[in-house]
Amino acid sequence: MSAYLIVEIETTDPELMAEYRKHTPGLVAKFGGHFAVRGGAYDALEGDWRPERVVVLEFPDMEAARRFYHSEEYKPVLAMRLKAGNCKAILVEGAPAA
Repeated sequence: MSAYLIVEIETTDPELMAEYRKHTPGLVAKFGGHFAVRGGAYDALEGDWRPERVVVLEFPDMEAARRFYHSEEYKPVLAMRLKAGNCKAILVEGAPAA
């Protein structure tokens, strides 16, 4: 069952965030994931949620997503993102296939 890593990002250091973005595609792919959403336009339909940027990564399952997020390869890259902005992240299990 797929799993989704959903991240809300408010960038405070654009140059460092740009550097972070250079490193993520290859690492995400290494763990079987891909970008489902990488920024882009949105419509706020309910509540007052107005994120600056939303990223959604899809992985084959929760374990693959956890391996990515907690990997030694991602640790220094994650540190860049955390230094370059204010972030919130959750990992959500997808719905079973119909």
